[in-house]
Amino acid sequence: MIERWIQNELSLKKWRRFKKQRRAVFAAWLIVLVSLISLTAEFWANSKPIVMTFKGEIYFPVVKTYHPSLFGINGESVTDYRKLEFAGDDWAYWPIIHWDPMEHNAKLESYPSRPSRENWFGTDDRGRDVLTRLLYGFRYSMGYAALTWLCCSFVGMILGALMGYAGGWVDLIGQRIIEVMESMPQLLLLITIISIFQASLWLLILFTTIFGWIGVSLYFRAEFLKLRKREFIEAAHALGSSRSKVIFRHILPNSLTPWITMSPFMISSGISGLAALDFLGFGLPAPTPSWGELLDQAHKNFTIAWWLAAFPSAAIFLTLVMSNLIGEAVRDALDPR
Repeated sequence: MIERWIQNELSLKKWRRFKKQRRAVFAAWLIVLVSLISLTAEFWANSKPIVMTFKGEIYFPVVKTYHPSLFGINGESVTDYRKLEFAGDDWAYWPIIHWDPMEHNAKLESYPSRPSRENWFGTDDRGRDVLTRLLYGFRYSMGYAALTWLCCSFVGMILGALMGYAGGWVDLIGQRIIEVMESMPQLLLLITIISIFQASLWLLILFTTIFGWIGVSLYFRAEFLKLRKREFIEAAHALGSSRSKVIFRHILPNSLTPWITMSPFMISSGISGLAALDFLGFGLPAPTPSWGELLDQAHKNFTIAWWLAAFPSAAIFLTLVMSNLIGEAVRDALDPR
């Protein structure tokens, strides 16, 4: 199916080399599947019915908020759908997991609670369902990693291309700036900046991009330095092509291979980086579902709550393994040797 969309013969050969790595194909499909499930997590794990009928009317609580007065409940601001009394032909279709990521299980006597029929992966130290928070946490981990990768790649691509194509004093000044930034304790500065401001997903992406573009820029600088004096580039200049046309049509497409190869590993680094920041308490603000925050709870309750360490660690491990398998297959597919 994908081969029908690929018209270029060289790209088709690369895709077939990638497809030979069956582990990577499996990993790619698994990442896509889990991403889709996490993005639609409200339909899989929620305390609201997906669709229901009540007194002859049809409602969609997952996608729309209804006031309790519609169901004859007075004195409440939020509808507790579990307490609704369905009668006659009324019915409700619930998600597979009946827990919201912010909701605690009031039936339990103490927290954290072991895995059970109600909470398959147990609960955290506030009584919230671990499986639900892992499912919702995947979208934040993958979203942070993907957006950080895009922002760092965009900034690094522009600055690296500028240094490599212009050369001279532009390249000299750019390299000195990179050397100064590389000598800084980046993690310590990142934690200091985050502690000053109130952390959020977008601020974390912004602060990570400030230091994360350096490695990408070095790759693109090297590629532009190598390609700008090649015969086909000089021929394009001789034919009167503008600089922008030479850069975007001739040099840039031939400079993408190292970036594409390193992209899965950058995403893996982003996932582990966010987990580390959350573990240290400088990541996403509470009560946002977070894998690192669950590991922090595991550290505090290690002797009594093994599930808080086992399941988040397994989620991080499997995600990183899948990403690295994809990265290795992409590297092999793009390597001409």
